[in-house]
Amino acid sequence: PDAHLHKQMQVNRVINMHRVRGHLIADLDPLAVKEPHMHPELDPATYGLTIWDLDREFLTGGLAGADRLPFGEILHALRDSYCRTVGVEYMHIQEPGQKRWIQEHVEGVDVSLDAAEQRHVLGRLNAAEAFERFLATKYVGAKRFGLEGAESTIPLLDAVLGAAADAGLDRVVMGMAHRGRLNVLSNIVGKPLDRIFDEFEGIVDPSMVQGSGDVKYHLGARGRFTSRAGSGIEVELAANPSHLEAVDPVVEGMVRAHQDLVDQPTSYSILPLLVHGDAAFAGQGVVAETLNLSDLRGYRTGGTVHLVIDNQLGFTTAPESGRSSVYATDVAKMVQAPIFHVNGDDPEACVRVARLAFEYRQAFHRDVVIDMWCYRRFGHNEGDDPSYTQPLLYRRIEQRRSVRKLYVELLVKRGDLTLEEAEGALDDFSERLQQAFDQTRALRRPEQSATAPAPAPTSEEVRTGVERKLLQSVFDALGRSPDSFTVHPKLARQFDARRQLWETGKVDWGTAEALALGTLLFEGTDIRLTGQDTRRGTFSHRHSVLFDHQTGTEYAPLAHVGPQQGKFWVYDSSLSEYAAMGFEYGYSVVHADALVCWEAQFGDFVNGGQIVVDQFLASAEEKWGQRSSLVLLLPHGYDGQGPEHSSARIERFMTLCADDNLQVVNATTAAQYFHLLRRQRLAGRHRPLVVFTPKYLLRARESRSAVEALCAGSFQEVLDDPSVVDPAAVRRVVLCSGKVAYDALLRRDQARAPVAVVRIEQLYPWPARALAEVLERYPSTDSVYWLQEEPENMGAWPNVSGRLHVLSGGAKVGHASRPESASPATGSFKVHLRQQEDLLDRAFEGV
Repeated sequence: PDAHLHKQMQVNRVINMHRVRGHLIADLDPLAVKEPHMHPELDPATYGLTIWDLDREFLTGGLAGADRLPFGEILHALRDSYCRTVGVEYMHIQEPGQKRWIQEHVEGVDVSLDAAEQRHVLGRLNAAEAFERFLATKYVGAKRFGLEGAESTIPLLDAVLGAAADAGLDRVVMGMAHRGRLNVLSNIVGKPLDRIFDEFEGIVDPSMVQGSGDVKYHLGARGRFTSRAGSGIEVELAANPSHLEAVDPVVEGMVRAHQDLVDQPTSYSILPLLVHGDAAFAGQGVVAETLNLSDLRGYRTGGTVHLVIDNQLGFTTAPESGRSSVYATDVAKMVQAPIFHVNGDDPEACVRVARLAFEYRQAFHRDVVIDMWCYRRFGHNEGDDPSYTQPLLYRRIEQRRSVRKLYVELLVKRGDLTLEEAEGALDDFSERLQQAFDQTRALRRPEQSATAPAPAPTSEEVRTGVERKLLQSVFDALGRSPDSFTVHPKLARQFDARRQLWETGKVDWGTAEALALGTLLFEGTDIRLTGQDTRRGTFSHRHSVLFDHQTGTEYAPLAHVGPQQGKFWVYDSSLSEYAAMGFEYGYSVVHADALVCWEAQFGDFVNGGQIVVDQFLASAEEKWGQRSSLVLLLPHGYDGQGPEHSSARIERFMTLCADDNLQVVNATTAAQYFHLLRRQRLAGRHRPLVVFTPKYLLRARESRSAVEALCAGSFQEVLDDPSVVDPAAVRRVVLCSGKVAYDALLRRDQARAPVAVVRIEQLYPWPARALAEVLERYPSTDSVYWLQEEPENMGAWPNVSGRLHVLSGGAKVGHASRPESASPATGSFKVHLRQQEDLLDRAFEGV
């Protein structure tokens, strides 16, 4: 008995280690570059088990649905479940129920497909292979980033979407890079073939929603997918740049917006489906950032299905040079996602894994990863020769028959169909391609002019004032909390000070923001506000969520401003700029009627999301016709806090401005900020808004506004000097943007200089007309100076200098700034103060 008990314990170890390590000896690589070898922890001999134990029965713990089995059958069941063309990594998951679910769905289950399913899989492979063959024949040498070697992607995605449609989901939102994208657009999304051929022909239809400013393998599309059972589901492939994986958080944001717009957002009826490359999944940090968002309450989308097209190569870089991990997918273990490795030359296994991944997502609403091992038959693009760097690998690939041919051979060998039937089906699909191609050549569509003039940058005049009664109602709501709620004592004193200020007819910056949001909410606008420490505010000025000082219970006053109000979502984000900003961009694209704001902890850190700013925010409308009204709130200002806490890099945003694509604002009063936020929602034109928000001015007396200023009027692009009594006596106009205006006003008053200090509140679209009208008020002016805190090579000056010469009317144009510098600001507070005095001296020199 003791010997048998010992053997039983060893059998238990064998079972466990196959669940943990079985994937290491699975037949995953179609090219068999490295033959699987027996891992010692999977060898029965390691545990003292021999051929004499194969017929002995042991307890299984439920393996393959049996309580007891001979050891030989136990081993066979384990090898079939974990070591064939599918390998599963899941024992890193800490939740027992999730591990048990996978075991029940993997161990000892019937993995065969019926004849109808097999024919459907073959049909999808036919479509994938014929599409690539046809393009290669008709458009020789054209870049298309083909799917050859990874054709099982199409039946795999077909299985995911089919399962989603049959489960009654509403929509699938996909994101993927260039590899196989055209194939997916045609065979999964349903983009018409003639449109794809148009793009190869260089014909652009100006009515197409995705715009005309990008290459064909970046464009998005929408369609309707129908499953084999006849169920339909909307499918959308998001447009994306060549910056790999940048689209990941954008897709997640789009999905979250769709979910927030349905009646039951927690039903997770919209599925995010991301298709990755192996090198990018391991190499791009935004992948980890996006995975980290997956279970945060402000970002949860109910689980993403990830497909890694693992062609074991990144452009020319081999895996051993591209990652330190065993698999490209190891990063996904950080969120305890199960990972299904599958041999891409076994399309039936790919389909089974696809269905299993979707079912797991539905069962637990968590991320799941499919790692499809395959290869890239040609170079990175069709004009590239990969044999320079991988001669041995590509010798193997040249000798490898396509997955479709291998599958046809298997089905013919089984007797499931004849070779004639298989080839006939391929010919039928090829004929459909030819017909669409002929129609494209025969039909001439209207072409968009390459020289169409860009629209002149404009700002819409929007009345954004609010009745005093509504302002009072919202202000009262800001100060209310449940009867049993204990406000933090310090915060209670701040609220008392806020009310006292209100009673004098004034509001500060934080109150103006809350009133802008509250009035929009009352009017029915949904608002989403996120960022690092955003609920409290980096500078403790917002307190949009209160915490009971005794119980920790949360209460958001802005969620209680009116019975028919819009939804108010405010979340602290992870410590991420790239993924967090990308998520909000995607959200704003879908929920176009919401006010969506992302706030940086300090504006200096916005460059952590520079790819989102450059590739999406500034250019997506021009490239893809994709509009966003996302608001970036970027704390900016020179307070002596050093080079990392001073500048949101105004100059970079100004460089990106063209074709009326952005709004760039540096407001200086609470009322201006109030009207700006309301304008962003109420204006008919959807554009991103970049706001350089203050730090010092949050509590400064100078930036406070009269309550009456919120009741009437609108955002003013230029603020004239209100203290000038005699405009004819003004000899110099000092133009500035941001808080330095108050320093200039103080210096002017102290010196009693004949100077008007004019604030440029909106930097883009450049307020040429409004500024010209202001300058006309000062007929005796002989000089116009631009004053900024930033170094000469930074800030707005490099962009506005030419514009000022146009508007100066012959007056001398000068500027005062910190000297040119590679760093935005000094680290010495004393040097900062001296520099501030110097630039003011230069602005007032000679008057």
